[in-house]
Amino acid sequence: MALLLQHPFLFHNSSYLTTYKTVKTPTITLSQTSKSTAFRKSTKWDVKCTAVVAPEIGSGSNEDVLVSEEKGRVDVVDYDWTEEWYPLYLAKNIPEDAPLGLTVFDKQVVLYRDGKGELQCYEDRCPHRLAKLSEGQIVDGRLECLYHGWQFEGDGKCVKIPQLPADAKIPRSACTKTYEVKDSQGVIWIWMSHKTPPNPAKIPWFENFARPGFKDFSTTHELPYDHSILLENLMDPAHVPISHDRTDWSAKREDAQPLRFKVTERSDRGFAGWWGRESDNFTPNFLKFEAPCNLQNNREIVDKDGVTNYFSGLFLCRPTGQGKSMLIVRFGSTKRSPLANVFPEWYFHQNAGKVFEQDMGFLSSQNEILMREKVPTKQLYINLRSSDTWVAEYRKWMDKVGHGMPYHFGHSTISLPEVPAVVEHAPAGLVASIAASSPAKGGIGSKHAPNLANRYFRHVVHCKECRGVVKAFEAWKNGLSVVAAVAVTCAILVSGRQWKAALLVATAACVAGAYACSTVVDMNTTNFIRTHRRL
Repeated sequence: MALLLQHPFLFHNSSYLTTYKTVKTPTITLSQTSKSTAFRKSTKWDVKCTAVVAPEIGSGSNEDVLVSEEKGRVDVVDYDWTEEWYPLYLAKNIPEDAPLGLTVFDKQVVLYRDGKGELQCYEDRCPHRLAKLSEGQIVDGRLECLYHGWQFEGDGKCVKIPQLPADAKIPRSACTKTYEVKDSQGVIWIWMSHKTPPNPAKIPWFENFARPGFKDFSTTHELPYDHSILLENLMDPAHVPISHDRTDWSAKREDAQPLRFKVTERSDRGFAGWWGRESDNFTPNFLKFEAPCNLQNNREIVDKDGVTNYFSGLFLCRPTGQGKSMLIVRFGSTKRSPLANVFPEWYFHQNAGKVFEQDMGFLSSQNEILMREKVPTKQLYINLRSSDTWVAEYRKWMDKVGHGMPYHFGHSTISLPEVPAVVEHAPAGLVASIAASSPAKGGIGSKHAPNLANRYFRHVVHCKECRGVVKAFEAWKNGLSVVAAVAVTCAILVSGRQWKAALLVATAACVAGAYACSTVVDMNTTNFIRTHRRL
């Protein structure tokens, strides 16, 4: 997705003006923490690697090209994953007439709008017999469980039980656990803790998105790999020219080169810094990661009139279970290329889907290896200073806070899930690898098949605009096909040459229109398969 941050519709070459202060991180030794972390000692490898020695870079040894290691201590800070706001959904995509089932790590919640249009969020299970409330319906502004018809409203109170005698009172225990949700800058955020009151000050605020004239397009994607692997991918600009070669005009494999990184902030809640291409001799892009899983990439460009224009790529990630995640992507600027106004928003959505599909096989297999090897990433990764600085920073941050998460894979530490979700994480790599290796374009399954390797399921079901586009173009395709059939039939039956010619021309136009509509539908629902994997 770093690809889209370099998209010609969004960015132009210029200099960067903003400066940021460096934040010093307090150091806490491992022995100071009250909660133990699953640490693993370095293991000896039975297999030795040999390679041709490359010429030395600079005056140092070959190891100078690797990200430096801090020896002797691991900083650990107090952290509780529930005391955070997580990006739940785009406000514009929440259904008006149905509940929506979502997850944060292993916690299942249901979100809906009540009769007043206000958002309510409950634990996604009925207190009666544990049926999913997200499988229910909205009746008179109340959430009804479709198993036995129990209805809930407001703060989770049960207000109707059809099977209860008329003179009986509803038991006090017949209520659902509620979660606090807030709408901020078009995103719905959820506070996961029931022990600590919601802290509104922790809701992220993105300055660029509040600037006058700032316009953005937003899209949601469900993905078959862990949120930490997703975030690694998003903060990895080095892979863009290779993995996304010619996906649009901004990515070319011949542009792959060393990158410059400068970390300017480290704190208990994340890190930030500047980056750019080595050939440019400056670092115009500012990247910031903030707990729990929010990433932004910003750039400022001063035009010839001295006006500063602001550009942002925002990635709001939500863990949805072992080996699964959901991502809200938002790209915007105060000045956009005129070409950006020519293309409809669904075009950018399907292009984003293509980008994710190009990486899906890599990331799902990476997810499987981490789960199988059960060792910290420093024993598996070779992090280069000129490409992987942000990845190393992120995994080192996980070392600090991972003990307060359901599970984590840090640079030097790991904590595995208490109950491995074999059913959840194992199919991710399997499905993605089958989809990637299928010789037919579109991967496996039909359009509506509920699997995370299917673009319709990963994105379209979460996007009102793309659902509308698919529905409209399918209707036009069917209509034009019928008209074409009628026209060709009439052309056969009529005797006049002029009428035959006119009807055949009409038939050709309708067939072409139906084909164009079918192409649009396919663009929104069909997986991208690399050329060398197609028949």
